[in-house]
Amino acid sequence: MDKEKENNTKYLYGASVQGIQDFIFQTNKLKEIVGASELVEQICTEMFDEYGRETEKSVVRAAGKIIHIFENSDNCKQAVLEFPKKVMTAAPGTTISQAVVRMDGNYTDYDKASNELEKRLRMQRNKADRSMTLGLLAISRAPSTGLPAAENKKGVGLIDEASQKKLKNDNVKSLMIKMTGNKGLSPEQIAYNIEDLEGNKSWIAVIHIDGNGLGNIVQQVCKVAEDARTFSSKLDSITKSAANAAFKCACGNLANDKVIPMRPVVLGGDDVTVICRADLAVDFTKIFLEEFERESKSKFAALGEKYDVVKKGLTACAGIAFVKSSYPFHYAIHLAESLCGRAKKKAKKIDKDLAPSCLMFHKVQDSFVEEFDEIVKRELLPQPELSFEFGPYYCGEHASKFGNKCENTIDELLSNVKKLDGKEGNAIKSHIRQWLSLLFDNKESARQKMIRLRKINKQASDLIPEKYEKLENVKTIPYHDILALASILTGKGGNNE
Repeated sequence: MDKEKENNTKYLYGASVQGIQDFIFQTNKLKEIVGASELVEQICTEMFDEYGRETEKSVVRAAGKIIHIFENSDNCKQAVLEFPKKVMTAAPGTTISQAVVRMDGNYTDYDKASNELEKRLRMQRNKADRSMTLGLLAISRAPSTGLPAAENKKGVGLIDEASQKKLKNDNVKSLMIKMTGNKGLSPEQIAYNIEDLEGNKSWIAVIHIDGNGLGNIVQQVCKVAEDARTFSSKLDSITKSAANAAFKCACGNLANDKVIPMRPVVLGGDDVTVICRADLAVDFTKIFLEEFERESKSKFAALGEKYDVVKKGLTACAGIAFVKSSYPFHYAIHLAESLCGRAKKKAKKIDKDLAPSCLMFHKVQDSFVEEFDEIVKRELLPQPELSFEFGPYYCGEHASKFGNKCENTIDELLSNVKKLDGKEGNAIKSHIRQWLSLLFDNKESARQKMIRLRKINKQASDLIPEKYEKLENVKTIPYHDILALASILTGKGGNNE
């Protein structure tokens, strides 16, 4: 009887990989970042294929997370015993947590089993074993990471084991194919050096995009295994379609270039991280957000009949960090994530159930590495009652429903930036920059400067409304952002100022 019961028992297996961002952005060498990002992509696909042979039994396999239903205990035990070693050998420095829920007794229902699985995974994450990479004090170390050296590579020098694995990873096309939709992509078109991504004066952009309210949506939709599987599969498809559309819009005329100046680092589930030439970032992000919203409304139509929470589709928010190519990637991605989180927080105040799609950006002007809150205090608060933090900037159908609550649109931002083109535009930029500087020192002098500028220059008067003369009932000023983006979009992705 027990054997018969065992034969009918299923096992809900979960695995979660942590340390992904640290693993990918451990160095500033793009070739290692490319290799690392592809290794992370392979964890949930090729590396788990040996255990999750029946892919239709997989509920989630994306962005460092796996949920799989095993039909027998032997296959489940094999995954539990072997998969962590396989992952940490392939990607030294990452951490993997595992948990299993036997689907019988109190957990025959998928909803209860998955909730218990998440609880056990959270517990395991708090005590997960890490790859032992620190080594002994007397051991030779790789200069770029400070970790024990595994190889003295010709032309590179001492490198650690993780860097060794990244550089030896030859399968580096999958994320590019996923983003571009081009299966015939040549390896020569993939950026391996940071110089391939640089715009004028070495500006690059790090973009981070994340879906809104996914935690709540997953809790409501993923109560049935089949619905959870459908949701996960369609979400990955929606993200891929949005990335394809965004790439074609931002880089369509570059698709045949020798090297495409854009490189996806994470592209799975609702999570997207991209490094690209600076001038491509806003266009790419805007189209991605709009397409993500449109595609999700279409592809979740059937699920929407069953679950109201996805009937309107999904939205996402984004953060863009504009940095010099020498700026540490680890800090750049942290800044992009912080900006994305800040955009989400502000958007949720407009609609807590489905925050409108929007983005925030910041151009790093100096070498200080600090939290965005500190940047705001130091650079974006000229007066106690005034702020240069004008974002977020909204887009998409859902945002349009809120009227003046989402009046700071990406389209309006780009329109204002365009007004600064040409010789007269350059002159206005100089005056606006002086006005912004005066706001830090003397508000009355700044006011007089703006009165004169609007009187003598019609183009400036068209760009800057009268309310910015008196600065009455004005809490935020958009021109810091407008100047920053204008400098990024001047020339080929750079700054000629």
